[in-house]
Formats: sequence, C-alpha cells, structure tokens
Amino acid sequence: MSDYAFRPITRADLAMFKDWLAQPHIDGWWGDGGTEARLVEEDMDKDVVDMRIAQHNGTDFAYIQDYNAHAFGAPQYADQPKSARAIDTFLGDPAFLGQGHGAGYIAARVAELRRHFPCVLTDPDPANLRAIAAYTRAGFVPLDIRPCEDGDLVQVMRHA
Repeated sequence: MSDYAFRPITRADLAMFKDWLAQPHIDGWWGDGGTEARLVEEDMDKDVVDMRIAQHNGTDFAYIQDYNAHAFGAPQYADQPKSARAIDTFLGDPAFLGQGHGAGYIAARVAELRRHFPCVLTDPDPANLRAIAAYTRAGFVPLDIRPCEDGDLVQVMRHA
C-alpha cells in the first residue's frame, strides 16, 4: 500500500499553495503564487483539470494536476493519443526534498491514472533537471524537446 494519498484541492488550500510557490526550489519553474492560485481557483468549479494535494502519511506536501492532453490545444502533444492525460506537479514543502518523494508520489498518482488512461504525459522545462529526474524515476521516458503553446521549449515525456 502506498504512503501517498491525493485529495482535491480546496479554497482553504490556496494560502498553502501560494506559500509553496514562493519556495526557492520552485523559483522560475511555475508562475508567481498569486497568479497560479487565481488560475487554480478559477478552474476549481470547472470539470477540465483534476487538481490534487499530495499527502504523505496524512501530511500535505505537493500539488499535482491532470487533464486531457488536448484540452488546451497544446501543440507538444498533437501526435499523442486523443485520450492521453497530461500531468503537472511540484513538490511544495521543502522538508520533503531529496528523499525520493517526488518520484514516489508521481508514480503513485500515475498508477491511479493508468487504470483509466493508457497514456500519461508530462512536459517539464528541459533545464529543470530535478523534475526530469523525478519523472524518469517514476517511469517516464523522454520523447523529444518541442515548443509548447507559448513557444517555450519543453521536454515531452511519456509514462512507459
């Protein structure tokens, strides 16, 4: 049994979410906390993105979301199956860094997703070596580097 659980994010979590985004280890990989929290809050009442707080033995420590890879017209996923899911995530609580939790919770969540979706994708920044390493340890394999909707390059990865 996994030590990881995933509960839906709530408005009560937004202050914690913003605090996590202000942590130095996340700097530059996600937008500022206020903007990202506003976007998450806007999406809470829609049925497009499944947004979760990851917990380890009951302690909140990370954020993970998944959605249809084609829902937002992401060109980096254009050649992937129509039913593919894409994930985005960050480990927020710095006390959980360097202990294997990144790969652990990603693998646990992807195992849940793979029961319903045969293809799970992600697209970290190619310079975010920590994220790429965690995704690799969680069973993702790199496909190639492609431009995303804003023109930035991303490392497209698919769960094996």
